[in-house]
Amino acid sequence: MEKKGISGAEAVVLSLLAEGVECVFGYPGGAIMPVYDALYDYRDRLQHFLVRHEQGAAHAAQGYARVQRRAGVCMATSGPGATNLITGIADAMIDSTPIVCITGQVGKHLLGTDAFQETDVIGISMPITKWNYQVTRAEEIPEAIAKAFYIAQSGRPGPVLIDITKNAQTEFFDFQYRKCTKIRSYFPKRKVDLSSVERAADLINNAERPFMLIGQGVVLSGAQAEVKEMAEKAGIPVASTLLGLSAMSVHHPQYVGYLGMHGNYGPNVLTNECDVLIAVGMRFDDRVTGRLDGYAKQAKVIHIEIDPAEIDKNVKTEVAVVADAKEALQALLPLLEVKRYPEWMAKFKECDATEREKVILKDFAPTTSLPKMAEVIHMLSQLTQGKAIIATDVGQHQMMATRYYEFDEPYSNITSGGLGTMGFCLPAAIGAKVGRPDRQVVAVVGDGGFQMTLQELGVIMQYNIPVKILVLNNNFLGMVRQWQQLFFDRRYSSVDIQNPDFVKLAESYYIPARRVDNREELGEALEEMLNSQSAYFLEVMVEKEDNVFPMVPAGASVAEIRLE
Repeated sequence: MEKKGISGAEAVVLSLLAEGVECVFGYPGGAIMPVYDALYDYRDRLQHFLVRHEQGAAHAAQGYARVQRRAGVCMATSGPGATNLITGIADAMIDSTPIVCITGQVGKHLLGTDAFQETDVIGISMPITKWNYQVTRAEEIPEAIAKAFYIAQSGRPGPVLIDITKNAQTEFFDFQYRKCTKIRSYFPKRKVDLSSVERAADLINNAERPFMLIGQGVVLSGAQAEVKEMAEKAGIPVASTLLGLSAMSVHHPQYVGYLGMHGNYGPNVLTNECDVLIAVGMRFDDRVTGRLDGYAKQAKVIHIEIDPAEIDKNVKTEVAVVADAKEALQALLPLLEVKRYPEWMAKFKECDATEREKVILKDFAPTTSLPKMAEVIHMLSQLTQGKAIIATDVGQHQMMATRYYEFDEPYSNITSGGLGTMGFCLPAAIGAKVGRPDRQVVAVVGDGGFQMTLQELGVIMQYNIPVKILVLNNNFLGMVRQWQQLFFDRRYSSVDIQNPDFVKLAESYYIPARRVDNREELGEALEEMLNSQSAYFLEVMVEKEDNVFPMVPAGASVAEIRLE
């Protein structure tokens, strides 16, 4: 793409179009104003969604990226506009989500003078971006943006930030755009090492109790079919991390559950009984491993992971395959023997029965006056047949949603994993719905997290985005309260939260809204929400002191998981 004598601001827009960008989430301001002026001339080709806070722009870009499998774009001005993006950028970094952030900056001659709305966003964002760069001349813009998209989307994905001084936006130059396909000394993806694959196959073929853990890397590489084929051919039980959920249908006979602090009983305790542990596209974070010196010490570990920095970082591996998950599994599959492990699979079923008796039946039992969170999620799952995109915030509702929503479609779980960002859900759900308007998108959020970014209801109102919002309201910061109950002698400190009238609030944004405080109305209310052609807000008053079990307490091993 070439164009003579255009401004740097127009070059930003043309560069985005050259990368196939269709929408941007952002908020204008002084230092980014020339770009917004240029956007005006391209509004028929590049839709801008005006968020109500820049944090919302970053999370919306994340939601869009997670369902589109390509970079989401957000934009903000200098100073507070840029710093307000930071939480979303950090969230995208730890959860390997590709987003391209464009910030305005004061003019080059003002850099370092503490000018109005000047902040060193390059320095601030350096540890939480894959790459950042400050543009001070217009002619740098095409190459910088091309590099940004290449780096964000290649290898282990992540956020990048391009900071553009105001003079660079207003200078004129002859525009020429070339997509970036290679950067010297940057090797985003290694070729599969076949000798490592052969060693991995040998371990798996000789295993007596193999166990496969799948994470976000499976989702990012699109390796769902290979995981399923491997599980079926080699007879291996498969469990998922939080971010790996929806990569494999929960109804598949080889799927044995969800790992981690509030995951299923069997996958956690049997991690310490397997003899070969095959980790695919996951990073052994502390929420999965619990206490490291009590994690899978008996097992030979095969780690398939695109990022070499994750190898041996937390868990010592026997065989490391540093590669894209899909490519590694494609190389591994022909080497695997057909196997079945009926006694090993039976152990997972025994654990399932124990968890069902001690946890699940209690969660579903209508013994309280108000519905329980688990009941609501279970009913939502049944009504949507596990096929909706579920965006969640952080807290008890998140754990209940990931435990009890029966994901049956890939790319359906949008949540904040590593950073645990309250306020993530609503803007991420907006981005997900913009990215996949053909799918039902439900934002499941607690009353605490909802109030962190509820201003984004304005985006839903302004652009008629039919996101369904399900607030599970217990008038508590529930997860903190649970910890205070279990580990701080019920000393409930600053967790009792007084809420506004959420229904009136949603209605003030012209969003149909309803409150339910009994289980008799629950099914009909959920159906009304799901059948709505517009956005819909449903508040369900849930049991106040509901706890999420199972639970691996902080500092405990996965074998010490508590069922009550």
